[in-house]
Amino acid sequence: MKRRYWSVLVAAASVASCRGGAQPSQPPIAPAAVAAPAVAPSPPDPLGPRPETKVAPPFLPPSPHVFSASGVTVWLIERHQVPLVSCEMTVPTGAASDPKGKAGLAHATADMLDEGAGKRGAIDLARALDDLGARLATDANADASFVSLTVLRRNLDRAFAIFGDVVARPRFEPAELKRVKELWYNELLEREKDPDATARVVYRAALFGADHPYGHPWDGLLESAKAIKLDDIKRFYADAWRPDRATLVCAGDVTRDQLAAVIDAALGSWRAPSTPPAPPVVPDGPKGPWPKLVLVDRPDAPQAVVAALRPGVAASDPEEPALWRVNDAIGGSFTSRLNQDLRERRGYTYGARSRFSLSRGPGQVVAWANVVTDKTADALGAMLADLREFSRDGMTREEVERTRSQSRGEIVSLYEQVEGIAGRLAADASLGLPPDWEAKASEKREGANKPELDALARRFYDPTDAIVVVVGPKARIQPGLEKLGLPAPQMRDAAGNVLK
Repeated sequence: MKRRYWSVLVAAASVASCRGGAQPSQPPIAPAAVAAPAVAPSPPDPLGPRPETKVAPPFLPPSPHVFSASGVTVWLIERHQVPLVSCEMTVPTGAASDPKGKAGLAHATADMLDEGAGKRGAIDLARALDDLGARLATDANADASFVSLTVLRRNLDRAFAIFGDVVARPRFEPAELKRVKELWYNELLEREKDPDATARVVYRAALFGADHPYGHPWDGLLESAKAIKLDDIKRFYADAWRPDRATLVCAGDVTRDQLAAVIDAALGSWRAPSTPPAPPVVPDGPKGPWPKLVLVDRPDAPQAVVAALRPGVAASDPEEPALWRVNDAIGGSFTSRLNQDLRERRGYTYGARSRFSLSRGPGQVVAWANVVTDKTADALGAMLADLREFSRDGMTREEVERTRSQSRGEIVSLYEQVEGIAGRLAADASLGLPPDWEAKASEKREGANKPELDALARRFYDPTDAIVVVVGPKARIQPGLEKLGLPAPQMRDAAGNVLK
């Protein structure tokens, strides 16, 4: 349009010139166009065109091969890349089966299994394992008891023979129990001096109550440790450790036929009693009413512990796999919200965390931090605010994607080592989960979307009805707690008992 208007003006000036009017000035000469320098085309990439990045498929762990040997159910995953074998035997009896007044009996029984077995005393047994370069350990948790073994493939036969003695032929000698109880008692005394360990004891007592199967610590209490006798351990072992209740999980450089022969040689004489086995204990979920604030006075504590506690889910709950990602976002990793806020931004703690228990019955969900004593109220207020925002608004898009990636990395890392495989599958077996649980759970974690994850955040991390637990010097921290609007605390001791 502008070019056309300029042409009209030029034509009008020419007409005026022909009529004898004033001569207009000549228009400026347009500059000559300068040719752009030629640009040489880029040489072809010798590696070819860049490939498109595709989303990696979810990692679905292999399911174990299941068979029976010498009356024992066996789960096996073969891994022949490294000449190493890891085995873990579990029975579904743990601290939830401790008799009243004898908390820690499952723990003490597991502790005594390798204190002499078969023809070897405690010292000879330890030396024999050292000579073979084998690692053997015993343990018990709320729902199960375990014996684990890791050894080079060439020493599997001899090491598994010792493993078989520990499982099926423990000696339970009085002198060894005396030594074990002395060490155990000292450990319980040290536990009471540790604010973090004390808080873990109080969590259970406050949420479940003293009479609930999950209401006491797995490793017992000072009073109950004194009450446990050798006959108690022998009876507990006879009821719990039976081949018809046991699952043996193995992973590594061994085939089914090789493993079956090793099991028959070591456990062929292990027989189940004629009486039917007791079913595993499946506790009910915790029931309130619960105290809003629990305080354990530790005048000499160098730090305070703050925590928010709520009921959780059973390991078999269909929503448990996705809960892993929700927990990872709020407190299950270094990059979680709680840790970034309380540690990185505010400097109240070296680490703020959250976790949920994997148990046969509904367990607990807890967020906690060890904090600078003088900042106890500030840290607790910040933690509750983070939990409140998380439960209200849910996860960000970045958290949804990050937790998907991290859950995938966690399961891949776990399956890189035979000990990790055996331990994870033994835990599944102890909780009554099927052999293919890990594959199904991995798929559910991978596929969980934002609405599902946000619903779990609201269900399990809303601090409105949480039990707040604080361990620290009462005189220094209670004034700050009152400013948060919290009610008067329920006072408890280090064993979780309510103080009058």
